Amino acid sequence: MQNKTTNIRKLTGTAMLGAVAAVLMYMEFPIPIMPSFVKLDVSELPALLAAYAYGPVSGIAVCLIKNLIKLPSTSTAAVGELFNFVMGALFVGVAGFVYKRSKTRRSALIGAGLGALAMAVVSVPYNYFIVYPAYVVLYHLPLEAIIGMYQAINPSVDGLLTCLITFNFPFTLFKGLLDAALCFLIYKPLSGVLHGRK
Repeated sequence: MQNKTTNIRKLTGTAMLGAVAAVLMYMEFPIPIMPSFVKLDVSELPALLAAYAYGPVSGIAVCLIKNLIKLPSTSTAAVGELFNFVMGALFVGVAGFVYKRSKTRRSALIGAGLGALAMAVVSVPYNYFIVYPAYVVLYHLPLEAIIGMYQAINPSVDGLLTCLITFNFPFTLFKGLLDAALCFLIYKPLSGVLHGRK
């Protein structure tokens, strides 16, 4: 009976965090040091909370839920949503797996750092081989025009790979670390609610 109650709590908590993540996904905004089509949001925060509270599978499920909710209003032919899911799942999957093996504050910090790093590293080849070529085909936007948007910020960058390493890698790493920092600020106050103790 206790296991059944725990599973119901996990499912309910995961679904609720998925809905919150979807709302946060819409609350995105551009930042001056990136091209205007790259925006910042903290929608991985609820997924990270789920990964720490219920395990890595729940964290990945939150990433899936938020992107499924966003999909009907996609402006990227689902390319952006798929990218967001893969990056988010990688981030919270690594963080949740490390924390599950040793449930300490130190392992949570290490897991979040490794997850953010993994997400940033994988984002470069994923953007290079999948996302940007898809945008070129779908929107008939010349690759030179995309690179030009980066060069408007830093004229020294030359080529898509250089742009991704110079801009997207540190941006994605920062995004993951920001979500992690916010998670550590609010996890303890929310822990009782997430685990059904309040």
